[in-house]
Amino acid sequence: MEILEYEAKNIFKDYNIPIPAGFTISSIDKLNREKADSLGFPLIVKAQVPVSGRGKAGGILKVNNFKELKLITSKLLKCTIKGIPVRTVLIEKFLKVIKEYYVAFTIDYSLRNIVFLASTEGGVDIEETIKEKPYLLHKVPIDPYIGLKDYVVRNIAYKLGIPKNNVRSFTFIARAMFNMFREFDAELVEVNPLALTDKGLYALDVRIIIDENSLFRQKDKLLKYISREMFRGKTAKEEKAKTLGLSYVELDGNVGVIGNGAGLTMATMDLIGLHGMRPACFLDIGGGASKARVKEAVNILLENPKVKAVFINIFGGITRCDEVALGIVEALKQAKLVKLLVVRIKGTRDKEARLILKQNNVEAYEDIEGALEKLRSLMVI
Repeated sequence: MEILEYEAKNIFKDYNIPIPAGFTISSIDKLNREKADSLGFPLIVKAQVPVSGRGKAGGILKVNNFKELKLITSKLLKCTIKGIPVRTVLIEKFLKVIKEYYVAFTIDYSLRNIVFLASTEGGVDIEETIKEKPYLLHKVPIDPYIGLKDYVVRNIAYKLGIPKNNVRSFTFIARAMFNMFREFDAELVEVNPLALTDKGLYALDVRIIIDENSLFRQKDKLLKYISREMFRGKTAKEEKAKTLGLSYVELDGNVGVIGNGAGLTMATMDLIGLHGMRPACFLDIGGGASKARVKEAVNILLENPKVKAVFINIFGGITRCDEVALGIVEALKQAKLVKLLVVRIKGTRDKEARLILKQNNVEAYEDIEGALEKLRSLMVI
């Protein structure tokens, strides 16, 4: 569960991590001029939605006076970002930044361990920067029996070039983030950027993602920070999928992905990424999916304007491939929009499935690489 930035910052504040002064509003009628003037212009207005990339999507803007503040705040409260309506905005003091850093704690499942991540390249497009220049990211596994030691943090601080008079502050912030990560059963605690200013280090933008499996023991603690329902920020299609019993999460790409089983679906997303394309979603129809279930899943992606092509990867065990094929065909017959479609289907009754699809002008592949090559060729056209 990803909580909103202002809620995460309230947690950071309780851990004594410096954050910019600010306040939130959920209605333009509640915008208080005296409160804004007390912060001092310029200010930063930030849409509060639980997704990354808000800045590039126009959800973070600088204002120089109250007139601009009122205009921008009103505009943001009426918009949606990546399909999620903005119900709250965070208004903060603008800080003059000398240098930006990236600091995070997350879980590396390949190492089965918490890792401490840090880079000198904080700010927008951190993912792309690290992908192109992986040597800029410092990654330190943390032994759970030893914990995070100060000398480890200081070593990272020196590698980042943190000024000597700020190393103690950096060490305190990193240790507080690590404690937060463990105490809230987090999957991610991130500061991007951690800004060096003339007044010291400040966490300008923060993210916290809580492991939903831990909510049974974290709920009471989180209610101090979360004023609305525990689960929110889902798009209309994600809500619809949830009512249908489908596991569906929207992403930033343009290739809709359907698979049967979370592992297969995630592996398919990885393969799409390795072939130079970007998944638009994760949609798992689960094991033993019926024709009706498949039809609903395909319809969700066909109705999604972000989806340019749909890639379906089915490995039938308890899932009958011919049932999947019939669901695909029914969805296509009722579809209002025609989109690129590539199907890889193998397993129980796969020959019957491929025949059904062929009779309905849908080419299906047995080999995953062949299907991915076809998808890539279609996306290039």
